[in-house]
Amino acid sequence: MDIKALSVDFIRSFLAEPLVPQVFVVLLVTILSSFTAKFLLRRAGKIALLTSSPLDDALVQAAKRPVPIVIWLVGLSFAASLVHKVTGAAILDSVPPIRNLGVIICLAWFLMRFIGSISLNIIESQEKKGDVTDPTTVDALSKLSRLTVFMIAILLAMQNLGFSVSGLLAAGGIGGIAVGFAAKDLLANFFGGLTIYLDRPFSVGDWIRSPDKEIEGTVEYISWRHTRIRAFNKNPIYVPNALFTTIVVENPTRMTNRRIKETIGIRYEDINVMSAIVSDVKSMLQNHPEIDTAQTLIVNFNTFGPSSLDFFIYTFTKTREWIYYHEVKQDVLLKVAEIVKQHSAQIAFPTHTVHIEPAAPTR
Repeated sequence: MDIKALSVDFIRSFLAEPLVPQVFVVLLVTILSSFTAKFLLRRAGKIALLTSSPLDDALVQAAKRPVPIVIWLVGLSFAASLVHKVTGAAILDSVPPIRNLGVIICLAWFLMRFIGSISLNIIESQEKKGDVTDPTTVDALSKLSRLTVFMIAILLAMQNLGFSVSGLLAAGGIGGIAVGFAAKDLLANFFGGLTIYLDRPFSVGDWIRSPDKEIEGTVEYISWRHTRIRAFNKNPIYVPNALFTTIVVENPTRMTNRRIKETIGIRYEDINVMSAIVSDVKSMLQNHPEIDTAQTLIVNFNTFGPSSLDFFIYTFTKTREWIYYHEVKQDVLLKVAEIVKQHSAQIAFPTHTVHIEPAAPTR
C-alpha cells in the first residue's frame, strides 16, 4: 500500500469537495469577527472611562480576553464540523466537547475577571467620592463570589466530560460530613470570619479591645481563619475568628466623642468661693471651642473629702483623635487651675491635722 499515494488522493478529494470554500469562509468570518470584537471592546473601554459607573468599566475590562477566544473556539469548531462531514475522521468527534469545555472555561474566566474588576472599581470610586468604604467586606464578597463561580464551572466541565455530577455531589456530601467533624475548628473560624464580614463590628484600621481577653490594638488584616491585630507595643496578635463570636469587643475608633471626667479638690477654708469656682468653670467649658456643648456637661460640688472639698467635671470633647484630645484636656485643666487661683483659693493636697491634748496639771 502506497501511503504517499493515499495521502495525495485524500488531499485531492478533499480539495474537490464543495465544502472547502465554506471552511475558508468560516475561518475568514472568524478572523473578521475577532478583530471587530477587539475593536468594539477598545471603543467601549474608552467610552466607559467617561462614565461614573464602575459597572461598565469592569464589564469591558473582563470581556477583553475571553470574548475573542470564544469567537475562535466557535469558529474553529464550526469549521471542524464541516471537515468532519467530508472526512468522517473519528478524532473530530471530540471537537464539540472540547468546544463546550472551552466556552465554560472562558465564561468562568470572564465572570471571575468581572468580579475582581468591579470590586476594585467600587472601592476606588467610593474613595474618590469621599464615601466610607469597607474594603474588607468588598474583598470578602469578591472572594466568595469567585469561589462560587469556580465550583459551578468545575461541575459544568465534569458534566460536559461525561462524569456523573449527581453521584459526585452525593459522595461530596458524605465526605463533607467527615471533613466537617475533622475540621470543626477551621469551620468555626470560617463562620466567625463570615460573621465579621456581614456584621462588621470592626474593619481594617480600627482600634479595638476586648475586656474579656487581653486583646487591644489596630486591626491590620481579616482573613477567613484569623484576624491580625497590631498591639500598641507593635507586636502582632493573631486571633482566631471563632473567638469573636464569644467575647465582647469594644471599638473606640467609632466613638462619637472623647470624655473628660475629673475630680478636683480645694481646701476646706475656700468653701465660701466654691460656688463661684464651679460657676466659672462651667462657663469656661460652655465657651471652650473644643468642648461639645450638645453632649452632657456637668460641673458640681460633689464631696466633702478627707482633706478637700471636691467638685467634678464631666464633659466631652469634639475631637476623637487621641493625641489632640490630651492637648484639649490639658488646656481645660490649666484653665480650671487658673480659675481657682483667681478666686484666691488653692487646690488641696492630702493633709493631716494633729490635735495634741494639753497635759494634765500635776499636783
